Amino acid sequence: MEKEAKWPGPEGLIPVLPKAASNASWHTRRFLDEILIEERIIGTHVADLTMQLWGKNFTSPIMMPAFSHLNKAGLDHQPMEEYAQAAKHLGIVNWVGMESDEDYAKIAEVGAETIRIIKPFADHEKISSQMAFAAAHRAFAVGIDIDHSIGTDGELDVVDGEKLGTLTAQDIEKFAAFSRELGMPFVAKGVLSTQDAAICQKAGVDAIVVSHHHGRLPFAVPPAMILPEIKKVSGKMKVFADCSVDDGRDAYKLMALGADAVSTGRAILPGLLKDGTPAVEKKIRQMNAQLKELMGYTGVAALDAFDPTVLWYHGRHF
Repeated sequence: MEKEAKWPGPEGLIPVLPKAASNASWHTRRFLDEILIEERIIGTHVADLTMQLWGKNFTSPIMMPAFSHLNKAGLDHQPMEEYAQAAKHLGIVNWVGMESDEDYAKIAEVGAETIRIIKPFADHEKISSQMAFAAAHRAFAVGIDIDHSIGTDGELDVVDGEKLGTLTAQDIEKFAAFSRELGMPFVAKGVLSTQDAAICQKAGVDAIVVSHHHGRLPFAVPPAMILPEIKKVSGKMKVFADCSVDDGRDAYKLMALGADAVSTGRAILPGLLKDGTPAVEKKIRQMNAQLKELMGYTGVAALDAFDPTVLWYHGRHF
């Protein structure tokens, strides 16, 4: 049996994992499941999930994911528009990933408050063009997948024939400034270090998504693990998080660790692909109920009242 190794986390120890366990989503799921919650029931209230974000009110901090290309899955329905419809019906934030302008326009027509996430194309003019197109189609915000640059061969990635590139701090600042000119908040998606978070904050980014993109980086640190440290350097930026948000309990833990909102993706995907909008709405309502239940059990009356000391990890408070 392997010995335990020192780990600079809240408990000081974590078992050594086998080398084969390089899947970041596996580590993330394990970390989230080992966080326990302390009950604080005396004097509690029924929780209010209302979220205010950039001048608008939403019914919950649980948001849709930035899915891409689902309409090309050969189904007899249009999943991209359908989960946007669910977001509109539920009154939550919708996200959209890599889509052509033509396809994005169809999603935007649904009328959900949608954040468009654009790939870090090597051609920066294409990034700017898609940002402008999003603004013209009433996007709620726009952003870039800053972590989608390097492919599994170690070279710059290529997606759907599009060459991607890396971004400098100056590039981030330029796109954030351009987004302000367009009248939209700017989001950097895929932040997984205090270094990148600090660069984004200095560059004028409005929000970051703490994420490992469901494991683009082998052995990636779980978002929940690094979230408290990122929160310390985030300044006025909103801090969102995703990866393995499978239910409302996962959302609670990330919110308690400092997230302003969370996105769920794979939790809604099977229902979305099979039954469309109704299945997504059912799953999100279930997640909202789970989140509200835990808030009630821990004396968290509203989204600005989360307390990380309610969380325990390996016998110690965060």
